[in-house]
Amino acid sequence: MNASLLRPAIYIASLCGLYLATAMFVPAMVDLYYGHPDWQVFALSGFMVGGLSLMTALATRGQPPAFNKRLGFLLVNLLWAVFSLVGAVPLFLAEYELSFAQALFESVSGVTTTGATVIVGLDTLPRGILLWRSLLCWLGGIGIVALGIFILPFLKVGGMSVFKLESSDTADKPFARLASFTRAFLVIYALLTLVCMIAYDIAGMSHFDALNHAMTTVATAGFSTRDASFGYFDNEAILMIGTIFLTIGSLPFSVLILLAVRRRLNTLREPQILVFIGYLFIFSVILAVYHHLRNGVGLGTALIHAFFNLASVLSTAGFASEDYTLWGPFALILAFFATAIGGCSGSTAGGIKTYRFIIIFNIIRSGLKRLIYPNAIYPVRYGNITVDADAQRGIFLFVSLFLTLWVIGSMIMGAMGYDFMTATSAVLTCLSNVGPGVGALVGPAGNFSTIGDPALYLLSLLMLLGRLEILTVLVLLTPIYWRQ
Repeated sequence: MNASLLRPAIYIASLCGLYLATAMFVPAMVDLYYGHPDWQVFALSGFMVGGLSLMTALATRGQPPAFNKRLGFLLVNLLWAVFSLVGAVPLFLAEYELSFAQALFESVSGVTTTGATVIVGLDTLPRGILLWRSLLCWLGGIGIVALGIFILPFLKVGGMSVFKLESSDTADKPFARLASFTRAFLVIYALLTLVCMIAYDIAGMSHFDALNHAMTTVATAGFSTRDASFGYFDNEAILMIGTIFLTIGSLPFSVLILLAVRRRLNTLREPQILVFIGYLFIFSVILAVYHHLRNGVGLGTALIHAFFNLASVLSTAGFASEDYTLWGPFALILAFFATAIGGCSGSTAGGIKTYRFIIIFNIIRSGLKRLIYPNAIYPVRYGNITVDADAQRGIFLFVSLFLTLWVIGSMIMGAMGYDFMTATSAVLTCLSNVGPGVGALVGPAGNFSTIGDPALYLLSLLMLLGRLEILTVLVLLTPIYWRQ
């Protein structure tokens, strides 16, 4: 690869590191206000990271080359690596005394909006650390939506490359009209966060809890300020608010952007929206009826908890109102497999994503028809769009690699001494960016605090692979990428 691509990639990554360093002064001021000594940690980390980022930016600035696929692959990986390392600095230096592997895991979990945590005692944790975790999720959500809407479709991996942000988009112009769409997205994202915060506050959360949970809800991240997550509040109104905003966060932001910028109401007919809402509703009703009949819980209460917890899993947020894996075997199995499904493309949700299942279903249906009429032509469609062979190949490649990484990661976790349920669930939930898995250790009633450092490094890598759609990372390991 042309070495000149390294300079602009490092330059852009250093600018992002500078922005993240500036954000560290927000929790520093919060800790200073409440008189906690960790304000010095955040301030020192901000100056250290900011100074290093500024020097790197000055050393690598220059005329940027035209954006191309090689630069795109390198830039995406470098950005998320910088985000993760920078985010871990204050966590590692803070009073809580995390190991570097734990601090990195917590940071990666935040910027990838996974929501898995190694921290115990959130209720008594300094507010600066709690706010920093939420900020990592919120800022990570902004980057993830931008990645899914603008970058990955251009790179032809991940993202929904068969769906364009508007009809005038072309493959060689990934940033066409980027300024107007970016402004619209940031306004929508900020307004959703503000409305969610106000709703939580009115429903009974404290101002601080409402702010943190609003940031991590809209980002579908799942970090909470309480060890018991939403179960701490024991408030059905809060659960209903959370369900609404988790569902919105799982929908493609491209639709919200087009509604705001182009008033395109026809985007609401996007197939993945209808399918996602459909299986969320059906699964939740079935689970609520099962919970009602098996455990004697009132049907209204069962519906509220079923909708919230399934919206949390399907949106890959990872909040929990209670340990739903104790509702019965069906609930456990449903939660396990729902972990891999995910939300819509172009949202902050992770997982395999709805649009891939739609296209795979249509590929299978087309293949079955060809068994009857082998000479007929049955195009694979996504709504009104014909899915070309390259897009179909990319989807099957992603799903194959997803399953392969799940198997290999589980085997490695098993070799480290973890039982089958912990190993398979921890790998799946990190690869899908969900957060909690199932089982006693990493389930909704547990966390990752008992997982050893070597396994945390593995799971951190899997979170990044899952968030960057796997292919974006693995392409850097191919020799052909580095050839001139």
